[in-house]
Amino acid sequence: MEQRRLKSRTEIPEATKWHLEDIFSDNEQWEKEFTHVEKLINEGKKFEGHLADAPETLIACFEWMDDLSLEIEEIYTYARMRRDEDNRDANYQALTDRAGALAVKVSSSASFVVPELLAIPEGRLKEFRTTSKKLELYNHALEDILRKKEHILSSVEEKLLAEVGELAEAPGAIFSMANNADLKFPSIVDEAGKSVELTKGNFIMFMESHQQSVRKEAFETLYHTYEKQKNTWAATLNSSVKSDIFFSKARNYSSAIAGSLDDDRVPLKVYDSLIDTVHEFLPQMHRYVQLRKKALKLDELHMYDIYVPIVPETTMVITYEQAKDMVIDGLKPLGPDYIKILEEGFQKKWVDVYENEGKTSGAYSWGTYRSHPYVLLNHQDTLDSMFTLAHEMGHSLHTFLSNRKQPHLYAGYKIFVAEVASTLNEALVMEHLLETTKDPKTLAYLINHYLEQFRGTIFRQTMFAEFEKKIHSVVEEGGALTADTLSEIYRNLNAVYYGAEVVLDPEIAIEWARIPHFYNAFYVYKYATGFSAATAFARAILDEGEPAVVRYLEFLSGGGSDYPIELLRKAGVDMETPVPVRNALQVFTGLVERLETLLA
Repeated sequence: MEQRRLKSRTEIPEATKWHLEDIFSDNEQWEKEFTHVEKLINEGKKFEGHLADAPETLIACFEWMDDLSLEIEEIYTYARMRRDEDNRDANYQALTDRAGALAVKVSSSASFVVPELLAIPEGRLKEFRTTSKKLELYNHALEDILRKKEHILSSVEEKLLAEVGELAEAPGAIFSMANNADLKFPSIVDEAGKSVELTKGNFIMFMESHQQSVRKEAFETLYHTYEKQKNTWAATLNSSVKSDIFFSKARNYSSAIAGSLDDDRVPLKVYDSLIDTVHEFLPQMHRYVQLRKKALKLDELHMYDIYVPIVPETTMVITYEQAKDMVIDGLKPLGPDYIKILEEGFQKKWVDVYENEGKTSGAYSWGTYRSHPYVLLNHQDTLDSMFTLAHEMGHSLHTFLSNRKQPHLYAGYKIFVAEVASTLNEALVMEHLLETTKDPKTLAYLINHYLEQFRGTIFRQTMFAEFEKKIHSVVEEGGALTADTLSEIYRNLNAVYYGAEVVLDPEIAIEWARIPHFYNAFYVYKYATGFSAATAFARAILDEGEPAVVRYLEFLSGGGSDYPIELLRKAGVDMETPVPVRNALQVFTGLVERLETLLA
C-alpha cells in the first residue's frame, strides 16, 4: 500500500517560506544583539533607588526599559520562530532556551521599577507629570501601573516573582515539546485507500472526509494516542493551573481568573455574561446539530461527524495561490490602503505556508516592531485553510498598523482586541462569498462553513472558557486535577453544548489534552468576544461604508494606547453589555434558518 509522508523542511520550496532574515540576517547578528542585551541589562542599576530624584531620571529609566523590551522581543521572536520551523532542531531549541532565560533576566533587571514608582509620594509624581512634557508619552502606562497598586509587591518580592517566571513557563514548554516534537501518530487509510501518516496538521482534513470510516479512524487514532499519556498531560496541565493560582495569590487577587482579566482591565462580568449569553442560545446550537444529523442522513451523529461539510458535492479544493486571491477580493471593502499592505505581505515573504516534519502545528501571526509581521501556516488546500490565511493576515495588518501609528511602548495590543481584526477578515471574506455565489449547493456549503465558524469560535471557545474556569475552581477549592477529573468535566461540558442529538464517543473526553491554549489561561474567551465585536464591525462596514472603515482602521491603529474595552467603545462596540454577543448569535440563528430552507 502506497504511503504519503510529510516533507522535510529542505523539501519545501523557498518561495513558500517566510524570510526571517528581515529580523536578523544570520545567527551571528542574533548573537551580537544577545550580547548587547546582556550588557544593557546592567545599565538599570544606575536608576535603582533614584526614580524619585527627577523627572529626567524617570524618563531615562523608561527609555532604557523600552530599549530592552525592543531588543529582547527580537531575540526571542527570531529564535522561537526558527525553532517553529522544525522543533527537532537542537540548535534552535538551544537558542530559544537561551532567549527565554535572557527574557527572565530582562524582567528581573527591571523588577524594581514598578514598586519604586509606586513608592514615590503622590504629590511628587504629580509634580513630575505637570512639569515635564516628555512624561506625557507615559501617561497611559503610568495610569495602568497606578491602578494596580494593591497588586504590586515590594522590589525584593517582584524580583523573586520575575525569577520564578522561567519555572512558570515549564508546563507550557513541556507540553509544546511533547505535542509538537515527540508525539507521533500511526498511519490511517484515506479515502483513496492509501496509507497516510496522521498528523495534527491533516487531522481536520480527515475529519471533513465524506467517508465516515475515515473520520472515525482518524478520530479514534488521534485520541487513543493522547490517551496513552493521559496522566502526563494531566500532570502538565495541573502544574500550569497551579502556577496561575500561585501568581494570582502572590498578587493579592481573589482568584486566578480575576488576576488574568485585570491585565486587560476587563470586568469579570464580561466573562460570565459571555457564558450566560451562549447558554441562552444553546437550543439554537442543538437545532443546528439536529439539522446536521438530518442532512448527513445518519441514524447516529457522532463527535467525528461534527466537522464534515453538510453538502458533499461542493467540497472546495483551494490552492494557496487561489486562497490569496479570495482573501484580497473579500477584503476590498476595507479600502485600497489596506489591500496594498496585504499584497505587500504576500509578495515580501511574510508567510510560511506548508506543513513539514517537526514544524509547529496550527497557525499564528507574530513578528517584531522593527521588522514586519509574520504568519505561520500549515496550508492544506481547503476552504478552512483559506479562512485561516484571512484570519492570520488580520492579525498581521493589525500589528502593522499599530506599529506604524504607535511608539513601541503602545504598539502591542491586548489579546482581548487581537481576535477582532482576524475574525473581521473572515467575516468579510465570507459575506463576499455569500453575496457572489449563485449555485444553491455551494451557497449551502458556505453557510454551513460560516455556521462552523460560529460553532468553533463562539460556542466551542466559550465551552473552553467554561472548562478553564471550572478546572481552576477545582484547585482553588482544594481539589485535585487528575486525568479522570479533567475528562469528566470536559465530557459533561460537551454533553451540555452539543445536546442529546450527538453520541458522546468516549474519546472526546480526552480532547482537553491536545489544546495548547489551556497553557495560557483565560485566553480563549477572547476569541468569542472578538468574534462578536468583529460581527458588529463587519455589519457596520458593509452597511455604512467609508465612515465605518475609518473608525475601524483607527481602532486597528490604536495598538495598546488605551484599554481594550475603551478602544472598542470608541469605535462603536460596547463589550460591557451582552448586546454584541447576543447580536452575533442572532446572526447564527438566521443562518441556521437559511440553511434549513436550502436543504429542505
